[in-house]
Amino acid sequence: MEETKGVVKHVLLAKFKDDVPLQKIDELIQGYADLVNHIQPMKSFQWGKDVSIENLHQGFTHIFESSFDSTEGVAEYVSHPKHVEFANLFLGHLDKVLVIDYKPTTVRC
Repeated sequence: MEETKGVVKHVLLAKFKDDVPLQKIDELIQGYADLVNHIQPMKSFQWGKDVSIENLHQGFTHIFESSFDSTEGVAEYVSHPKHVEFANLFLGHLDKVLVIDYKPTTVRC
């Protein structure tokens, strides 16, 4: 059985629909970032746009990463009313989405 305690990263890759204006994308990103102020298990939030030169993004243009202290924290976040409300809005503006949760492993050299 996988250990449930310890840092968990929640990663969402997104491609916004072509007809979503940049101003709306900025508004959605700010709404996503604001969740950290309302959902206690969400410890941090970062986001960025694809800048890879490898061209392996498969159409995804944005990445969003949140940190939690446990898999239970992720579950609480996913079912939190603020997240549910935001996700219903956010997902309606996406053409593609991929979500992965992982427990980081540090390699020491």
